[in-house]
Amino acid sequence: TSRNYFFDSLQDQFDNLEKHTQWGIDVLEKYIKFVKERTEIELSYAKQLRNLSKKYQPKKNSKEEEEYRYTSTRAFLATLNEMNDYAGQHEVISENMTSLITGELTRYVQELKQERKSHFHDGRKAQQHIETCWKQLEASKRRFERDCKEADRAQQYFEKMDADINVTKADVEKARQQAQLRHQMAEDSKAEYSSTLQKFNSEQHDHYYTHIPNIFQKIQEMEERRIVRIGESMKTFAEVDRQVIPIIGKCLDEITKAAESIDHKNDSQLVIEAFKSGFEPPGDIDFEDYTQPMKRTVSESSLSNSRGDGKSEPKFGGKSKGKLWPFIKKNKLMSLLTSPHQPPPPPPASASPSAVPNGPQSPKQQKEPLSHRFNEFMTSKPKIHCFRSLKRGGAGPEDFSNLPPEQRRKKLQQKVDELNKDIQKEMDQRDALTKMKDVYIKNPQMGDAASVDHRLAELAQNIEKLRLEVQKFEGWLAEVEGRLPMRTEQARRQSGLYEAQNTSAVNSCAQDRESPDGSYTEEQSQETEMKVPATDFDDEFDDEEPLPTIGTCKALYTFEGQNEGTISVAEGEMLYVIEEDKGDGWTRIRRNEDEEGYVPTSYVEVYLDKNAKGA
Repeated sequence: TSRNYFFDSLQDQFDNLEKHTQWGIDVLEKYIKFVKERTEIELSYAKQLRNLSKKYQPKKNSKEEEEYRYTSTRAFLATLNEMNDYAGQHEVISENMTSLITGELTRYVQELKQERKSHFHDGRKAQQHIETCWKQLEASKRRFERDCKEADRAQQYFEKMDADINVTKADVEKARQQAQLRHQMAEDSKAEYSSTLQKFNSEQHDHYYTHIPNIFQKIQEMEERRIVRIGESMKTFAEVDRQVIPIIGKCLDEITKAAESIDHKNDSQLVIEAFKSGFEPPGDIDFEDYTQPMKRTVSESSLSNSRGDGKSEPKFGGKSKGKLWPFIKKNKLMSLLTSPHQPPPPPPASASPSAVPNGPQSPKQQKEPLSHRFNEFMTSKPKIHCFRSLKRGGAGPEDFSNLPPEQRRKKLQQKVDELNKDIQKEMDQRDALTKMKDVYIKNPQMGDAASVDHRLAELAQNIEKLRLEVQKFEGWLAEVEGRLPMRTEQARRQSGLYEAQNTSAVNSCAQDRESPDGSYTEEQSQETEMKVPATDFDDEFDDEEPLPTIGTCKALYTFEGQNEGTISVAEGEMLYVIEEDKGDGWTRIRRNEDEEGYVPTSYVEVYLDKNAKGA
C-alpha cells in the first residue's frame, strides 16, 4: 500500500513538472513576443522620425533654401539631419534585438521543446518499466502461493490415504508421488519468486535512486538553463539600448552645438543686408516765413504746367471708362486729368462747417492741358512692348530700377555673376569643340572638321551677346555704385514702369491717337479694340507704385469736394501733399492709398519737406 502511494505520488510529480516546464516555455514565448513588438515600435518610431525630418527639409529650388542662410535656420537644418541619424539608431536597436534576442530565443524554444519532450518520454518509459517488473513480481508471488497450497493439499491427501487401511498400496503410492510432485513445484515457484523479487528490488532501487533522479536532474538543468537564458536575453535587451546611447548622445550634442552656433547679431546683419535700401534720410525742414509771399516751385514731376482755354475734354466715363492710360491706376488718372483750373472758392468767413461753401464745379478739362499730359506720357521712354503684357506680379524692369539702390546693386551684381558663369560655360564648350576640330584635322578618318564650324560660330555669337549683356549690366552697376551719374527720380520711376526701348511700340500697342491740335481722341474702331473692363484694369495695375509724398498739410476749414477730381476734408485733419499748387489755387493731397484729389490751397496749411522742395 505504501509502495502504491509513493508510486502515485511520483507520477503526480511528473505531471507537476510537465505543467511547470510548459509554463516556462510559455513565459519564454511571451517574452519573445514582447521583444518582437518592441522592435516593431522602434521601426515605426524610426520611420516616423525620418518622415518628420524629411517633411521639414527645405525643398530644392524653393524660397525656403534662401532662408537657410541664417544661423537659426541652419541650426534647425542640423537638428533635422541629426534627427535622421537619431532615427537610424532606433533602427539599429530593432535590428540588434531581432537578431540577438528574438531570433536566438526562437531557436532556443524549439530546442527546449525537443529536450523537454525527450526527458518526459524517458520518465514515462522508466515508470512503465518499473510497473512491468512489479507485475512480474506479483505474478510470481501468486504462483508460488498457489503451488504451496497445492503441495499442502497433496501432502494431506497422502497422509489420509496412508492412514486408511482400506486403501490399496497402489493408491497410497500414487498419493505419495502426487504429494512429492506438488512439493517440487512449490519449491520451483519459491525459487522463481525469490529470483523475481531480487530482480524487482534491484530495478526498483535503480528506478528510485538512479533513473528517476537522473531524469529529474535533467529536467531541473533544462529549466535552469531556460531561466538563465531569459535572464541573459533581458540583459541583452538593456545592452542593445546602451550600445546606441553614445551615438544618440553625439546626435544630441550636435543639436546642442548647432543651437549654440546661432548668432543673433549675424542674422540681424543678414536681414539688414537683405533689405537695406541705400536711400539717404531726409534733411531738415526749412522754416517758411508766411509773412512773405510764398514762392512755391513748380514740381518737375507734374504732367502739365500750363492751364489753357479751349474746348472741354470728353469725360472718362460710360463705355470709355475702362480705356484709361495703362500705366497708372484709374482713380489716380481721374484725379490727375480732372484737377480744377478755375479759381478755388475763397476761405469761409467762419470756421464752422455751415459757412463753408461747396465751391464751384470743377471745370471740364481743356484740350491743351490734356494733350500736354498725354504728350508727356508718350514722349517718356517706355520699357515695355505692350501694356497687355503688364501683369500683376510680372517681371520688373531689366535694370531693376524699381528696387532701392542697395537691393538693385545686389540684383545687378548677381546678374553679372550669372552672365559670367554662362560665358565660362560657352567658352568651355568652344574650347572642347576647338580641340575636337584639331583632332579631326590631324585624323580625318575620325570625323569632318568642317562639321563643327557651324557650332563654333554659334558659340562665338552667344559669347559676344553675353559679353554685351555683361557690359550693359556692369554699366548699370557702376551707375548704382556711384561711378556714373545717377538718373533722376522721374526717369528711375519710369524705368520701373516700362520694359520696351522705344515709344512707338507702346503707341502701336495701346492703339491711341491724338488729334491735330494735340488733344486726345479715340475712334469707334479703336474704342472696340481698346475696350477693357474697369475691374480687370484695376486688377492689372493694382500694384502700381503711388506718387511720393512731398510734405504734409493741415485742413484749416472743412471742404466738401463732391466734384470729380476733388476730395473732401474736415477741419483740423492732417493729410499728405503729393503735388504743390502750380499757381491755379489747387493743391493735390492724399488721405490713404485709395483716396487722393485736389483741395483749395487756401483751405490747407502746407508743410513741405526740404528734400522734396529741391527735387
